[in-house]
Amino acid sequence: MDPSSNKVVAVLIPCYNEAVTIGKVVDDFKRELPGAEVYVYDNNSSDGTADIARAHGATMRMEPRQGKGNVVRQMLRDVDADCYVMVDGDDTYPAEAARALAAPVLADEADMVVGDRLSNGTYGQENDRAFHGFGNDLVRALIKWIYGFEYSDVMTGYRAFNRVFAKTMPVLSPSFEIETELSIHAVDKRWRVAEVPVAYRDRPEGSESKLDTFSDGAKVLLTIGSLFKDYRPLALFSWVALLLCLLGLIAGVPVIVEFAQTGLVPKLPSALLAVALVFAGLLSFSCGLVLDTVVKGSRKAYELEVTRVYGEMRRS
Repeated sequence: MDPSSNKVVAVLIPCYNEAVTIGKVVDDFKRELPGAEVYVYDNNSSDGTADIARAHGATMRMEPRQGKGNVVRQMLRDVDADCYVMVDGDDTYPAEAARALAAPVLADEADMVVGDRLSNGTYGQENDRAFHGFGNDLVRALIKWIYGFEYSDVMTGYRAFNRVFAKTMPVLSPSFEIETELSIHAVDKRWRVAEVPVAYRDRPEGSESKLDTFSDGAKVLLTIGSLFKDYRPLALFSWVALLLCLLGLIAGVPVIVEFAQTGLVPKLPSALLAVALVFAGLLSFSCGLVLDTVVKGSRKAYELEVTRVYGEMRRS
């Protein structure tokens, strides 16, 4: 990234009880991106995080609604910049990689850049929390299966994106599902996505993770399912319809065979169950068709909104 560029870069740091690390994180990013404004959004910390960040020269904002997703939503609403670099305040991501992340955005080669912790193996070496790697791999596999796009790292908190992406991103997740939502939104709306390998280091002594492997993992999986329903309803309801129709055939074939042989339907409950399952399958498919039409209309409206924001940028 050219330091003399007249483009505005903002570093966004969502924080909750990161007093041990936030001062170093702010100093590191001010050193690596001397022309950038560093924003720290404090999410009801009780350990003096806000005071430390302010003392190190960060622009301090408060977000009373608990949860990382709520913080990210407010950051994107409040801050105006040409390039946003978002990073956690736990000092697990190197500020030295910030220029590499911002470069594709500033060169208009990507709309979102993902800081990939997994390709170089540093995440596996540094992170000793059980099932975190497995959870990341599972989410990556689901996104690839559903959307056909393979991320190297989905759950990373180190990203960069441009103004239009930031100002048109509908943040719905209240908590740590935000990374998954950003990843799926970028793929579904066909934004240009780039990945930059970054080193990862575990939290320093005295700094504690706010993630709960199982509860937050379950929230992420539920978010994927919800976004699948919202973004690709025809595919989801078609699979449900196929399953119901197959169950209906399993229940109904013996009844049909017996009727063909004897002319009688002695298994009336099975016949009714088969008809109900097939009818429910057809209803599910019909719902998918209707919702797919609604989603296409929403996509058209979103594309028009993106075009409007681009137009405002050119006029400003």
